Amino acid sequence: MTDIPYWSRRLTDRSQPLRVHLIGVAGSGMSGLALLLLGMGHQVSGSDRVTSQETERLQGVGLRFSSPHTAEAVMGVDLVVYSSAIRPENPAYAAAHEAGIPLLRRAECLAAILHTKKGIVISGTHGKTTTSSMTAHILREAGLKPSHYVGAEIPVLGSNARWDEEGEYMVAEGDESDGTLALYQTECSIVLNIEAEHLDYYRDLDHICEVFSKLLDQTRGRIVYCKECAVATRLNQGRTHAVSYGWSDANYVATDLRELRGSSAFVVWRNGELLGNVELGIPGKHNVLNALAAIAVADGVGASFPFIARALSTFAGAKRRFETKYLSRDFRIVDDYGHHPTELAATLQTARSLNPGRVLVLFQPHRYTRTQALADDFGKVLQAADRVFLTDVYAASEKPIEGINGMTLVEAMRRQGDCKVSYTPDVTRAHGEVGNALEPGDLLITLGAGNVHEAGTRIAEDLKILEEMLRLVPSDEMSGKLYEPMRRHTTMMVGGPAQYWLEPHSFRAFAELVSYCRDRGIPLRVVGRGSNLLVRDGGIRGAVIHPSGGAFSEVRVENGKVIAGAGARLKKVASVAQAAGLGGFEWMEGIPGNVGGALRMNAGAMGVEMFDQVLDVTVLDEEGKIRTITRENVEVAYRNVPFLSRNFALEVTLTGPPDSAENIQQRWDASRNKRRVSQPIAASAGCMFKNPEWIPAGKLVDELGLKGTRHGKAEVSTVHGNFIVNTGGALTRDILGLVEEIQQHARSARGIEMEMEVKIIGEDEPTF
Repeated sequence: MTDIPYWSRRLTDRSQPLRVHLIGVAGSGMSGLALLLLGMGHQVSGSDRVTSQETERLQGVGLRFSSPHTAEAVMGVDLVVYSSAIRPENPAYAAAHEAGIPLLRRAECLAAILHTKKGIVISGTHGKTTTSSMTAHILREAGLKPSHYVGAEIPVLGSNARWDEEGEYMVAEGDESDGTLALYQTECSIVLNIEAEHLDYYRDLDHICEVFSKLLDQTRGRIVYCKECAVATRLNQGRTHAVSYGWSDANYVATDLRELRGSSAFVVWRNGELLGNVELGIPGKHNVLNALAAIAVADGVGASFPFIARALSTFAGAKRRFETKYLSRDFRIVDDYGHHPTELAATLQTARSLNPGRVLVLFQPHRYTRTQALADDFGKVLQAADRVFLTDVYAASEKPIEGINGMTLVEAMRRQGDCKVSYTPDVTRAHGEVGNALEPGDLLITLGAGNVHEAGTRIAEDLKILEEMLRLVPSDEMSGKLYEPMRRHTTMMVGGPAQYWLEPHSFRAFAELVSYCRDRGIPLRVVGRGSNLLVRDGGIRGAVIHPSGGAFSEVRVENGKVIAGAGARLKKVASVAQAAGLGGFEWMEGIPGNVGGALRMNAGAMGVEMFDQVLDVTVLDEEGKIRTITRENVEVAYRNVPFLSRNFALEVTLTGPPDSAENIQQRWDASRNKRRVSQPIAASAGCMFKNPEWIPAGKLVDELGLKGTRHGKAEVSTVHGNFIVNTGGALTRDILGLVEEIQQHARSARGIEMEMEVKIIGEDEPTF
């Protein structure tokens, strides 16, 4: 058994500083030990699998870091400390063991350090980090100069750990997950709550209580426990130094609770005596209980209540404990470490206290054993959200359990009744679906002890830029969304998301948006109705601008000319022209695109092209100015207008000969019937290839015997060989696979290079 007092003496012997190596130093617990040991004057080295911001920060204060783990890293050291994730086969661990270098678990090293001070250990299933942080902050503000060790980065404390040579107290978060809580011999202990948790280690709740009882038996002074927890109350009955806290019938009581926007106010009583008012700097009823625990400890060591109240008013919370990552008039994004049903319930209750429009949750289950054991509890608690997105399980150090994954909780939620839940297995891509679901007024919470917080950070960064774009003009002139799936905006019904999807409704909004993107180097792309477009499955990085509504959708006739906005549908242009007795527009009837796209591609059908009818085009030029260009000043090619790759069409003036309604309708019907007979009805992007010089593309594909060829859900149309259709659920990679096959056959069999008519944009894999 580890001799804690011996190591306490060695660690406090200033005349003989130790050389200590930490295996797994990048973790929050081990990095805290590194800070304590460095503060005590020891020479500290550490290793981990990867370099992180934490390891870089530690190197700045004296840590000698190496990656990956090696046997050489421990040569010549006096002591090796290892985290719970380290296995005996780890090279550094195995080398230390073989060399006879003393090896201590993280908790054993912490116990030895605590033994040198008047230790204050905060224990419990939930709330340890927040309560430890509050306690340390109060004692510091009261001038007691405590050392501290907590399980997360604490902005108000400056770091997750700090050694203060002068102070006599040390506040530490005690981890109950592996039984090491029993190692601590403390001056004061707090028991926040006790539930059946970590059942991969414990037999049952009674086994957990044995460990907590050992801690309490080894506490020399005050024990503080929550009266609202029946198990904690039972364990402390009859203990002479125990004091309780709660909502009533306790030594320390909070009354007159008021949930403010982002904070909490309450009145504190001690044994029926009024101590005073507190405004806690973080929200949540559960955090009021945590504050009561910290108050009971601070009061017990002699801190005056005015200092206590002032400290709590400036407490800003711990990282990943209902931490606001983004806040604007319309959105709030919060991250929380909660991974147990009780924690989730408290977090959702706090979220509701802020009165959002909706509460959305992205939850990453933590550990297979917990997911399996508490599935029904998770299913019930998550009903408090308006919409839930569930990822697969974050394994931590566990091996998978067959049949247990994120769907386990989806099914548990559905057993509770009708609920809005989505399964997004890959947490690295979950931000796309979640971010796209956001609506003004929403509060989004990323929940879990794994890496789910990265999704919230990504959404927050992109949402900030999107909201800046939307504020360029009054709200009625532009709308937008994050991560809009392009399959909703292409006639082929395929394509990954647009990072920023913007719909300007005025020329001014369009111009401001283009200027914003160019000034900041944000890639931008203007799309119409997506009728001649393929978007790759990875989506489009940057801004995708879709002019719509307002001036862009307007079509009018003036002096026998048709004036149409770039966002107007071609079918609408044809209809307005017919009503005005203008012919020559009938070819537009069956094309699903809009004016802007038709101009850019010089679209055509039935022997007519767009620029055959153009008189002038109003554009936003490369300098950001709006000007009108006549037809003769625009160079036009087959299915390409280079001028409009650098200048953006806003409006066009078109001409057509006067004609009778009967003649126009006759040509309209003929056009419609021809398309109906010769073109497929299924989703497509129109003609896939340009016609080679000697043979129509459709006929060539037919002669090559490729009609009906399939890749996944994409198929070469059996009606027309120059069409590839989406039979339902196709991916862009399926379509491009068919394109490549057709091109290879044409090249090898006929020596013909098939050139794409449909434009391909976007990324193969997600880049945002």
